[in-house]
Amino acid sequence: MLARNLKRSFSSYQTQLLINNKFVNSVSGDTFASINPSTGKEICQVSDATPDDVNLAVAAAHHAFTKGEWSNASYEVRRDLMNRVADHLEKNIQEIATIESTDNGKPFHMACYDVATSVKTFRYMAGWADKI
Repeated sequence: MLARNLKRSFSSYQTQLLINNKFVNSVSGDTFASINPSTGKEICQVSDATPDDVNLAVAAAHHAFTKGEWSNASYEVRRDLMNRVADHLEKNIQEIATIESTDNGKPFHMACYDVATSVKTFRYMAGWADKI
């Protein structure tokens, strides 16, 4: 049904942790199954973040915010990056909503609303980048 409309299979999506702008396995190497609640079948295995992984992510974010490129980025760069995220979400709303609906059992129309709301939130925040 909806899942058939995906541009690629679930197995082709990234299932690792995104830390410091890189997809990495969890420190422990553990994964857990994402289960489709409507069928009870496994969708895929995803990396299982531990407190060690959270600490790595927080340290990377802190570095980016205080010493990395983001710390010196102009408001135009920050605004444009947030708008690019919004553009990507908006362009792929059907696909993202299908994944969200399949993964957690949320009705598709509600998942579409959630993604659309995320688009609006990113655009709102991008608008503030040049107001500070």
